[in-house]
Amino acid sequence: MQTADKNFWAGKKVLVTGASGFVGANLVPLLKERGCELITPSHHDFDLTEQAQVRRLFQEFKPEMVLHLAARVGGALANKEFPADFGYKNLVMGATVLHESRLAGARKFITLIGACSYPEHAPSPIKETTLFYGMPFAGSASYSLAKAMSVVLTRAYRQQHGFNAIVLVPGNIYGPHDNFDLNNSHVIPALIRKFLAAKAANQPEVAAWGSGKPTRDFVYIADACEAILVAAEKYDQGDIINISSGQAVSIRELTETVAELTGYRGKVVWDTSKPDGQMHKSLDTTRMKELLGCECRTTLRDGLKKTIEWFLANPSGLRL
Repeated sequence: MQTADKNFWAGKKVLVTGASGFVGANLVPLLKERGCELITPSHHDFDLTEQAQVRRLFQEFKPEMVLHLAARVGGALANKEFPADFGYKNLVMGATVLHESRLAGARKFITLIGACSYPEHAPSPIKETTLFYGMPFAGSASYSLAKAMSVVLTRAYRQQHGFNAIVLVPGNIYGPHDNFDLNNSHVIPALIRKFLAAKAANQPEVAAWGSGKPTRDFVYIADACEAILVAAEKYDQGDIINISSGQAVSIRELTETVAELTGYRGKVVWDTSKPDGQMHKSLDTTRMKELLGCECRTTLRDGLKKTIEWFLANPSGLRL
């Protein structure tokens, strides 16, 4: 993978929204190493769903680059219970932060959307050109379409105002600082926490959601962050870019690997009353390799080991 250029970042005023979130918590230390003048407000400082507060943020700090990572995120259960929150907050934050970035004279704007924004029945590996060829999976449509609007708006602002705004599409990111709340997390942190708890309690079996048949494309957070930095430095076009491993793995294989790496020796029971979600989803990484010169090389097994080690070493730093 190409490595980020420290000289590009030295002294640059960089606003990171969502700096305490999963991606932000991993990206901010990399930016600090590169000598940025970082602006990392929390939601207690500025409510990004209120335009007046967003405008005040930009007027006060006047960043040269904006990395908009703030989002209302969660797993399948959270999307089912709070679809209005997921739709409204992501739609408003995405539009408002983009708009105020341009007005304040920022030179570049970067944001992320989830691969769940792609059509439910897009053939895998999913190409970026399929984004608006159909509806996303219904279970997360409110979130997915709100995030997809960032693609429409960044293209519009580029066309009308010449604003250098880009969108990256990570696969299923996992790693340190993830959300390990069993009711509001994605599959990898949920499995890690569940198996470690079962091991500690000597439980004879662990229930896993669904059938185990769906496939996903997982990308270790360190690889994703390096690709984001390279895109910030080198990419100035309007086409979206997938950021992922490009390797599909079944949920069953993932679950068995997490059980092994956590040392759990009991039985895994599949609860087919729980939803599988979209059946197959991996990403085409051709653009990432060609336009960014990047590859996400961390194997799933190595990434899982690192994530489990971080979980065990950071009980006070977990989002539970």
